[in-house]
Amino acid sequence: MGWDDSLYEGRSDGQHVDDGAAGGPAEPVGRGRRKRRRGRRVLRWTAGIAALLVLGTAGAGYLYYEHLNGNLRKGALDLGAGGLKKPEPNAFGQTPMNILLLGSDSRNSKANLKLGGAKADVGRKPLADVQMLLHVSADRSSMSVLSIPRDTRVTIPKCTDPKSGDVYPQTTAPINQSLQHGGPGCTVATWKELTGIYIDHFMMIDFAGVVDMADAVGGVPVCVDDNIYSHDSKGHGSGLKLTKGDHNIKGVQALQWLRTRYGFEDNTDIGRAKAQHMYMNSMIRQLKAGTKLTDPGKLQALAEAATKALTVDDGLGSVKKLYDLGGDLNRVPVKRVTMATMPWSYGPGESYVIPKPGDAEQVFAMLRNDTALDGKDEKKKPAADPKATTAKDQLQITVQNGTNGAIQGPVVGRASAVQGQLATLGYTAAGTDATLIAQADTTITYGGKDAEGDALAVAKALGLPKSAVKESSSAQGIRLVVGNDWRTGTTYPKAAGGKQQAEKAPESADALNGEDKKACMKVNPGYTF
Repeated sequence: MGWDDSLYEGRSDGQHVDDGAAGGPAEPVGRGRRKRRRGRRVLRWTAGIAALLVLGTAGAGYLYYEHLNGNLRKGALDLGAGGLKKPEPNAFGQTPMNILLLGSDSRNSKANLKLGGAKADVGRKPLADVQMLLHVSADRSSMSVLSIPRDTRVTIPKCTDPKSGDVYPQTTAPINQSLQHGGPGCTVATWKELTGIYIDHFMMIDFAGVVDMADAVGGVPVCVDDNIYSHDSKGHGSGLKLTKGDHNIKGVQALQWLRTRYGFEDNTDIGRAKAQHMYMNSMIRQLKAGTKLTDPGKLQALAEAATKALTVDDGLGSVKKLYDLGGDLNRVPVKRVTMATMPWSYGPGESYVIPKPGDAEQVFAMLRNDTALDGKDEKKKPAADPKATTAKDQLQITVQNGTNGAIQGPVVGRASAVQGQLATLGYTAAGTDATLIAQADTTITYGGKDAEGDALAVAKALGLPKSAVKESSSAQGIRLVVGNDWRTGTTYPKAAGGKQQAEKAPESADALNGEDKKACMKVNPGYTF
């Protein structure tokens, strides 16, 4: 099926202008003041995550899964040099899982060009216009999805393209350009440096498969609070046209919904992200209910389309692993799914956005500490702190320097400095581990309940909060990692130590619960009829 120009969010003559390429100026986010448009963006990862849930529940044969392996494209997970350490497993041996979901605007295939692209974009390095971090809790009881606006100005670390060997120096640019610095592994490196969150996998999907996914589930329910026509005389808009109320969208309409910026809320990428969250929650509800997924032919077509559209990291590079991942995701109840946007504020001139001071770090810290954004984690009753059972001069403590990072760089000698302070405080048996790692937050891990009192005593002596002390099934003795929140001095900073761990995302994250069936997109008055 051909697409006429009204389906493209861009120029009315069907040509595409993009100022988001590497080295180009950032496109303004707010108030409809974009001078040039790079429309036709979709939530390309929607089909990918939905397909995972299908693969986890559809019951198709293993041999067919193996057939699909050849469709998958693979890439290196991390092209940076920071090297965040994977979180230690909790007392039950469980670890959270973080997957970076990327939407590529590549026009470098006939299928993608047909679904929404200008020929002038063929050959251009793709941008990652949709970026969402999917955090699944260690016990698989909750899932938090965090979007970052595509024009967020960040520091992109030095990355090396594993295929060409090209080296891209560290730079400051919109986050969507990170994909052009060697591939999705550089976007992973950028997220890790920005948030301090360890990322286990990435999944990147392009245009192909979105329409097939919506059709396979029989359409996705959405809602608008007024009539909407995403089109104006200047060629702005996706072409989406709906009357006020509830609709079941699929095919081209689904693609239009996911691309619509002009017509939702303030005509910015922020409103588009919210519409994508509503769509994704609705899609998950459809899949969890098994809606219209009994036709083997449709399932086969869906699996083919989804795997052909996917690029994954090497550690996720088989359909069997995607199947297992789908099983993990399927364990999360819909009521514990939360979609949110990184709290943001405008930079100078309102031409781009930056992470909102305070609020953004609060959200990042919640995910680092495996705290669900919905605020519904089970609250534990406070108990009396256990007493230390080992004499200070006999307590074995290993101190490690966790201040490594591609952007700030490590602080040499942090482990030795803190180990010396411990000796001054009477912990003369403390030693150091010379291995340099990267970790956002200072932590003390211990193995077994018998060591809890000793670990808490060490934290108190150094001025660390109780929340820094964690039991781990893999811990050998007591290990203190000096993180990037403690880069100077031998007593933990009061400013850092005084922060209480948040239990719920701030209002600025605009969180949306997966079970909210009443969510309805606000239509911009300039795009109604």
